[in-house]
Amino acid sequence: MDEKVSIRVNVADRYYPLKIEAEDEERIRKAAKMINEKVLQYKQRYTDKDVQDFLAMAALQFVIKLGEEEEKLENDYIPSAVRELISKIDEVLLEKE
Repeated sequence: MDEKVSIRVNVADRYYPLKIEAEDEERIRKAAKMINEKVLQYKQRYTDKDVQDFLAMAALQFVIKLGEEEEKLENDYIPSAVRELISKIDEVLLEKE
């Protein structure tokens, strides 16, 4: 059975109540911590911006990283599929000999 728990997560000095699966709590808290660390880095670097700007820049950076990782996974998948096809072709050719 899915056990829902209520938590409060701090993101950029605002608290958000969430009702989540218990097993997701650690992952969500870690994500909030990563966002807060990135926002803090931007706050220290750019003093003339507001929190909305920092959140937008953090979101952009995380989505770029996600896209890179997805692309890497996709590219890693293609070579293994090609290797599998080559192996099958080799098997068929060996059977023909």
